[in-house]
Amino acid sequence: MEGGKPTLPLVYQAVQALYHDPDPAGKERASVWLGELQRSMYAWEISDQLLQMKQDVESCYFAAQTMKMKIQTSFYELPPETHTALRDSLLSHIQNLKDLSPIIVTQLALAIADLALQMASWKGCVHTLIEKYSNDVSSMPFLIEILTVLPEEVHSRSLRIGANRRSEIIEDLAYYSTTVVTLLVTCAEKSGHDEKMLIKVFRCLGSWFNLGVLDNNFMANNQLLMILFQVLQRDETSTNLHEAASDCVCSALYAIENVAVHMSLAMQLFQGVLSLETAYHMAVAREDLDKVLNYCRIFTELCETFLEMTVRTPGQGMGDLRILELLLICAGHPQYEVVEISFNFWYRLGEHLYKMNDPAIHRVFKPYIQRLLHSLARHCQLDPDHEGVPEDTDDFGEFRMRVSDLVKDVIFLVGSMECFSQLYSTLKEGNPPWEVTEAVLFIMASIAKSIDPENNPTLTEVLEQVVLLPETVHLAVRYTSIELVGEMSEVIDRNPCMLGTALVLARLPLEKIAECLNDLCAVQVMALRKLLAQDSSSGKSSDPTVWLDRLAVIFRHTNPIVENGQTHPCQTVIQEIWPVMSETLNAHQNDNRIVERCCRCLRFAVRCVGKGSACLLQPLVTQMVSVYQVYPHSCFLYLGSILVDEYGMEEGCRQGLLDMLQALCMPTFQLLEQPNGLRNHPDTVDDLFRLATRFVQRSPVTLLNSSIIVHIIQCAIASTTLDHRDANCSVMKFIRDLIHTGVTNDHEDDFEARKGLIGQVMEQHGQQLVTQLINTCCFCLPPYTLPDVAEVLWEIMVFDRPTFCRWLETALKGLPKETAGGAVTVTHKQLTDFHKQVTSAEECKQVCWAIREFTRLYR
Repeated sequence: MEGGKPTLPLVYQAVQALYHDPDPAGKERASVWLGELQRSMYAWEISDQLLQMKQDVESCYFAAQTMKMKIQTSFYELPPETHTALRDSLLSHIQNLKDLSPIIVTQLALAIADLALQMASWKGCVHTLIEKYSNDVSSMPFLIEILTVLPEEVHSRSLRIGANRRSEIIEDLAYYSTTVVTLLVTCAEKSGHDEKMLIKVFRCLGSWFNLGVLDNNFMANNQLLMILFQVLQRDETSTNLHEAASDCVCSALYAIENVAVHMSLAMQLFQGVLSLETAYHMAVAREDLDKVLNYCRIFTELCETFLEMTVRTPGQGMGDLRILELLLICAGHPQYEVVEISFNFWYRLGEHLYKMNDPAIHRVFKPYIQRLLHSLARHCQLDPDHEGVPEDTDDFGEFRMRVSDLVKDVIFLVGSMECFSQLYSTLKEGNPPWEVTEAVLFIMASIAKSIDPENNPTLTEVLEQVVLLPETVHLAVRYTSIELVGEMSEVIDRNPCMLGTALVLARLPLEKIAECLNDLCAVQVMALRKLLAQDSSSGKSSDPTVWLDRLAVIFRHTNPIVENGQTHPCQTVIQEIWPVMSETLNAHQNDNRIVERCCRCLRFAVRCVGKGSACLLQPLVTQMVSVYQVYPHSCFLYLGSILVDEYGMEEGCRQGLLDMLQALCMPTFQLLEQPNGLRNHPDTVDDLFRLATRFVQRSPVTLLNSSIIVHIIQCAIASTTLDHRDANCSVMKFIRDLIHTGVTNDHEDDFEARKGLIGQVMEQHGQQLVTQLINTCCFCLPPYTLPDVAEVLWEIMVFDRPTFCRWLETALKGLPKETAGGAVTVTHKQLTDFHKQVTSAEECKQVCWAIREFTRLYR
């Protein structure tokens, strides 16, 4: 922090400004300044002093939050000899501030828990805390708060204590778990009508259940279970207490997922949950939606836990099908949010039954699925006063999408055709209101694709009826019928008389296609010209996206079969529309949304005619590069990758495409080199490396011989740290494909040249790349990215195994071996084992397994 350590009055003044300054700019300045303070070394001492001063809630909250943040992210800043003093100071603060505000107590409890997890010298922390505070009634709330957050923080991603320390802690907590539960029983029995204390007890118990360390037999006969279900059965239980008790029961059910190992506790929970049906009906009668949702959560968790037994032995013992009845009762509730809670269970049930493939077992579950589908169709109905097409982006629209997915997953149990016919007959035989019709059509659309279209008169009849819908029909019904038609593509293939326009076009003779395409595009082109003329005379900017999207659809679906030597029928049309496309792009060059639509349209045009769009290459690239210098829209990089894909193997186009790449790279690098540039522009990273990968695939030697390749590789190495799914995937694919060009002997003339060039690249960047990849695996990237990293390491190893072994050894030597709290992160044996597993791997997935296990030591 510039200017040295700030004074306490200055810090206090900034905190006051953060919370009370009426000027937003003043609040922002205070926030930035306090953020800098939190990142500095001075934060430790200043936080401690503010907590001692105990001036007001705001300054104490800021100090407690800062202390927690520093312990989580900057514990390495403190020398080990200060750890005990910090612990004693925090315990003193939480005792002194216990009555000031619950949020301050929570922040300090988190700080103490995070310290205990990292401070290897603090042995038996649970025992120490209980011994010190359990006899003082006034200390009980903060003691239970610490005991609640301690198990929760064990798997915290921000701490990264590593697998070795985590195992040591879990063992320690399991040892003291019965002491904790005994303390909680005492608290619950003494709490009387103190609802807040009972909520704290349930939260704490749930936290220990979640960690999976409570003894099964000890808990099965424990008084706390009885208290939990009594609270849930009582009609007068408050909303907050009801939610805490529900959370706790759900945690307990989740903890016993392996039922056979936890049989005694499983029996108690099973009976306890079944006893809640009456309480559910009472909550429905009182229209208490919060409680209804809680009961449904509990019933769903019960079904999830006993799923294996329900499927293996339906109707016997703990495969009792009454638990499915509970979920179907919930599905009957008028609010769709209630049934939605159970969706994951129904997915899993469908998956298990599909894998079992046992017709006798399927017959047992069929009636339950039929009842579920009936409820879902009712829940999908729009409001009778709804106007326009159904929304698919609001909460209800998303719910309907999830219904559609669920129906597709479970329909095999009922039979697609049987269900489809039943639904259609309800429309044919009755005259239901429009909202019922629309919901039935929506469910029919969900299952249409899973029906065999061969000689199926029902499907053909449905298609005919949809095409003949009257003009007066509600817009939502028309919209959903079109969705249904879209799902019946195979039926349409057998009934071409009902096709759409662009698909018809593609089936015309070649000489007719150009003429008809011209007519079809002329409507959109005239509209775009009209908008451009209006905009230039009025000075305003109109939105051309409707017309651009229509052109994109036309080009996307016009795919005539063109023999070698024939001119593509769409080539002339695309040349003729280019001037208006170019003008539209220029007019809206500062609007990312419209530029994206222009690029999308051009992408489909280029894909449509392939090599036939060569005459557009130079003007298109010139305009892309020109606009990109001023407005670096990442969609230009994506469009560039399409051009490289189409023309990269044409000798005469390679230099031009390389010039394009170099021209696009310069502004891209400037953008990404800004502070937090990679994190702020993941789409640019994604599209840049898609473009670079296309070059590797189409013309690797051109790229490897260029001066830009060094900068692209450096950017790729820097970008490996980016925790963004698509961007990271593109970066890893680029590096993998680049190295792969020097590995695979595809008998092309340029293989030796490629191998030599890749050898130079690896000599220059190999060590840096391997070190960066190992570090990003351990400290930056989430586990789902590890297979991509493994593929890169595998390619490097296949290219030059002996050198890779040395690079990996150097990278591993640079990793920290201990945490700041003195706990062992990784042993010498674990390092050598990992090195051996990777370097002796015979296939890529072995490298992936080794990385997955090794990086757990740093998470």
